[in-house]
Amino acid sequence: MTISVLLVDDHPIVRTGLRALFAHQDDVDIAGEAGTGEQAVAAARMLRPDVVLCDLRLGEGMDGVATTAALRALDPAPAVIILTTYDRDADILRAIEAGAAGYLLKDVSPETIMRALAQAAAGQLVLAPELAERVAAGRRRPQVRLTEREHEVLGLLGAGASNREIARALFVTEATVKTHLVNLFGKLQVESRAKAVSRAQEEGLI
Repeated sequence: MTISVLLVDDHPIVRTGLRALFAHQDDVDIAGEAGTGEQAVAAARMLRPDVVLCDLRLGEGMDGVATTAALRALDPAPAVIILTTYDRDADILRAIEAGAAGYLLKDVSPETIMRALAQAAAGQLVLAPELAERVAAGRRRPQVRLTEREHEVLGLLGAGASNREIARALFVTEATVKTHLVNLFGKLQVESRAKAVSRAQEEGLI
Protein backbone atom coordinates (compact mmCIF):
# COMPACT_ATOMS: atom_id res chain seq x y z
CA MET A 1 0.00 0.00 0.00
CA THR A 2 1.29 3.46 -0.87
CA ILE A 3 1.12 5.91 2.04
CA SER A 4 0.16 9.47 1.17
CA VAL A 5 2.12 11.95 3.33
CA LEU A 6 1.82 15.69 3.95
CA LEU A 7 4.99 17.40 5.21
CA VAL A 8 4.55 20.28 7.66
CA ASP A 9 7.57 22.30 8.81
CA ASP A 10 8.27 26.02 8.88
CA HIS A 11 11.80 25.46 7.55
CA PRO A 12 11.87 24.81 3.77
CA ILE A 13 15.25 23.07 4.06
CA VAL A 14 13.75 20.49 6.42
CA ARG A 15 10.89 19.81 4.02
CA THR A 16 13.41 19.47 1.19
CA GLY A 17 15.40 16.98 3.24
CA LEU A 18 12.32 14.92 4.00
CA ARG A 19 11.33 14.92 0.34
CA ALA A 20 14.79 13.62 -0.53
CA LEU A 21 14.45 10.94 2.14
CA PHE A 22 11.24 9.63 0.61
CA ALA A 23 12.22 10.14 -3.04
CA HIS A 24 13.20 6.52 -3.60
CA GLN A 25 10.52 4.94 -1.41
CA ASP A 26 7.97 3.27 -3.66
CA ASP A 27 5.47 2.91 -0.83
CA VAL A 28 5.46 6.62 0.14
CA ASP A 29 3.89 9.41 -1.89
CA ILE A 30 4.48 13.02 -0.83
CA ALA A 31 1.07 14.57 -1.42
CA GLY A 32 2.19 18.08 -0.52
CA GLU A 33 3.81 20.30 2.07
CA ALA A 34 3.00 23.27 4.27
CA GLY A 35 4.94 25.81 6.31
CA THR A 36 2.27 26.73 8.86
CA GLY A 37 -0.45 24.99 10.80
CA GLU A 38 -3.15 26.89 8.96
CA GLN A 39 -1.69 25.86 5.60
CA ALA A 40 -1.45 22.27 6.81
CA VAL A 41 -5.14 22.07 7.68
CA ALA A 42 -6.15 23.60 4.34
CA ALA A 43 -3.84 21.26 2.44
CA ALA A 44 -5.02 18.19 4.33
CA ARG A 45 -8.65 19.08 3.66
CA MET A 46 -7.90 19.21 -0.08
CA LEU A 47 -5.28 16.45 -0.46
CA ARG A 48 -6.61 13.96 2.12
CA PRO A 49 -3.22 12.42 3.09
CA ASP A 50 -2.99 9.23 5.11
CA VAL A 51 -0.36 10.68 7.43
CA VAL A 52 0.81 14.20 8.29
CA LEU A 53 4.42 14.54 9.42
CA CYS A 54 4.38 17.76 11.47
CA ASP A 55 6.93 19.82 13.40
CA LEU A 56 6.06 20.95 16.94
CA ARG A 57 7.16 24.58 16.49
CA LEU A 58 5.72 26.29 13.43
CA GLY A 59 6.54 29.94 14.01
CA GLU A 60 3.63 32.38 14.24
CA GLY A 61 0.10 31.01 14.43
CA MET A 62 -0.87 27.44 15.29
CA ASP A 63 1.79 25.21 16.79
CA GLY A 64 2.09 21.48 16.15
CA VAL A 65 -0.31 20.55 18.94
CA ALA A 66 -3.05 22.92 17.77
CA THR A 67 -2.47 21.75 14.20
CA THR A 68 -2.78 18.13 15.29
CA ALA A 69 -6.11 18.78 16.99
CA ALA A 70 -7.42 20.61 13.90
CA LEU A 71 -6.24 17.83 11.57
CA ARG A 72 -7.82 15.14 13.71
CA ALA A 73 -11.13 17.01 13.55
CA LEU A 74 -11.25 16.65 9.74
CA ASP A 75 -13.32 14.00 7.99
CA PRO A 76 -11.52 11.91 6.97
CA ALA A 77 -8.88 12.62 9.63
CA PRO A 78 -5.25 11.85 8.78
CA ALA A 79 -2.91 10.26 11.30
CA VAL A 80 -0.43 12.81 12.65
CA ILE A 81 3.17 12.18 13.66
CA ILE A 82 5.06 14.98 15.42
CA LEU A 83 8.67 15.16 14.19
CA THR A 84 10.64 17.63 16.29
CA THR A 85 13.80 18.44 18.22
CA TYR A 86 11.87 19.08 21.45
CA ASP A 87 11.49 16.20 23.91
CA ARG A 88 9.93 17.86 26.95
CA ASP A 89 7.42 15.64 28.73
CA ALA A 90 4.77 18.35 28.60
CA ASP A 91 5.10 18.69 24.81
CA ILE A 92 4.87 14.94 24.28
CA LEU A 93 1.83 14.64 26.52
CA ARG A 94 0.05 17.59 24.89
CA ALA A 95 0.65 16.16 21.42
CA ILE A 96 -0.66 12.71 22.30
CA GLU A 97 -3.69 14.16 24.06
CA ALA A 98 -4.40 16.29 20.95
CA GLY A 99 -4.63 13.09 18.93
CA ALA A 100 -1.11 12.57 17.55
CA ALA A 101 -0.41 8.99 16.52
CA GLY A 102 3.26 9.40 17.30
CA TYR A 103 6.08 11.61 18.50
CA LEU A 104 9.56 11.30 17.00
CA LEU A 105 12.75 13.28 17.46
CA LYS A 106 14.55 14.53 14.37
CA ASP A 107 17.68 12.54 15.15
CA VAL A 108 15.95 9.19 14.55
CA SER A 109 17.01 7.02 11.63
CA PRO A 110 15.25 7.13 8.25
CA GLU A 111 14.19 3.54 8.88
CA THR A 112 12.45 4.60 12.09
CA ILE A 113 10.53 7.31 10.24
CA MET A 114 9.50 4.87 7.50
CA ARG A 115 8.33 2.33 10.06
CA ALA A 116 6.45 5.03 11.95
CA LEU A 117 4.59 6.12 8.81
CA ALA A 118 3.44 2.55 8.16
CA GLN A 119 2.35 2.08 11.77
CA ALA A 120 0.49 5.39 11.90
CA ALA A 121 -1.25 4.69 8.60
CA ALA A 122 -2.36 1.36 10.08
CA GLY A 123 -3.87 3.12 13.08
CA GLN A 124 -1.13 2.24 15.56
CA LEU A 125 0.48 4.47 18.19
CA VAL A 126 4.08 5.35 17.33
CA LEU A 127 6.00 6.10 20.50
CA ALA A 128 9.43 4.93 21.63
CA PRO A 129 9.24 2.91 24.90
CA GLU A 130 11.07 5.55 26.92
CA LEU A 131 8.72 8.27 25.64
CA ALA A 132 5.68 6.10 26.37
CA GLU A 133 6.89 5.71 29.96
CA ARG A 134 7.27 9.47 30.30
CA VAL A 135 3.77 10.07 28.91
CA ALA A 136 2.34 7.58 31.39
CA ALA A 137 4.21 9.24 34.24
CA GLY A 138 2.98 12.66 33.14
CA ARG A 139 -0.61 11.46 33.18
CA ARG A 140 -0.20 10.09 36.68
CA ARG A 141 1.36 13.31 37.98
CA PRO A 142 -1.14 15.91 39.29
CA GLN A 143 -1.54 18.83 36.90
CA VAL A 144 -0.11 22.13 38.11
CA ARG A 145 -2.76 24.86 38.04
CA LEU A 146 -1.63 28.47 38.41
CA THR A 147 -3.52 31.72 38.67
CA GLU A 148 -3.10 34.37 35.97
CA ARG A 149 -0.90 36.41 38.32
CA GLU A 150 1.23 33.39 39.17
CA HIS A 151 1.75 32.80 35.45
CA GLU A 152 2.94 36.41 35.10
CA VAL A 153 5.34 36.07 38.03
CA LEU A 154 6.62 32.76 36.67
CA GLY A 155 7.20 34.25 33.22
CA LEU A 156 9.26 37.09 34.68
CA LEU A 157 11.09 34.65 36.91
CA GLY A 158 11.98 32.59 33.85
CA ALA A 159 13.33 35.73 32.19
CA GLY A 160 15.72 36.18 35.11
CA ALA A 161 13.96 39.10 36.81
CA SER A 162 14.66 39.82 40.46
CA ASN A 163 11.90 40.29 43.05
CA ARG A 164 12.26 44.06 42.73
CA GLU A 165 12.03 43.90 38.94
CA ILE A 166 8.99 41.63 39.11
CA ALA A 167 7.33 44.01 41.57
CA ARG A 168 7.95 47.00 39.29
CA ALA A 169 6.70 45.15 36.20
CA LEU A 170 3.47 44.07 37.90
CA PHE A 171 2.97 47.24 39.97
CA VAL A 172 2.93 45.34 43.27
CA THR A 173 5.11 45.32 46.36
CA GLU A 174 8.09 43.03 46.83
CA ALA A 175 6.23 41.44 49.75
CA THR A 176 3.43 40.49 47.35
CA VAL A 177 5.97 39.01 44.94
CA LYS A 178 7.43 36.91 47.77
CA THR A 179 3.95 35.63 48.60
CA HIS A 180 3.39 34.61 44.99
CA LEU A 181 6.78 32.87 44.93
CA VAL A 182 5.93 30.91 48.08
CA ASN A 183 2.69 29.78 46.45
CA LEU A 184 4.50 28.92 43.22
CA PHE A 185 7.17 26.89 45.02
CA GLY A 186 4.43 24.97 46.81
CA LYS A 187 2.47 24.18 43.66
CA LEU A 188 5.58 23.22 41.71
CA GLN A 189 6.99 21.28 44.69
CA VAL A 190 10.39 23.00 44.54
CA GLU A 191 12.57 24.96 46.96
CA SER A 192 14.37 27.47 44.73
CA ARG A 193 13.89 29.90 41.87
CA ALA A 194 16.08 27.85 39.52
CA LYS A 195 14.15 24.66 40.25
CA ALA A 196 10.85 26.51 39.83
CA VAL A 197 11.89 27.62 36.34
CA SER A 198 13.14 24.14 35.46
CA ARG A 199 9.95 22.46 36.65
CA ALA A 200 7.80 25.06 34.86
CA GLN A 201 9.64 24.35 31.62
CA GLU A 202 9.08 20.61 32.08
CA GLU A 203 5.37 21.26 32.59
CA GLY A 204 5.17 23.54 29.58
CA LEU A 205 4.17 26.51 31.75
CA ILE A 206 6.86 28.78 30.30
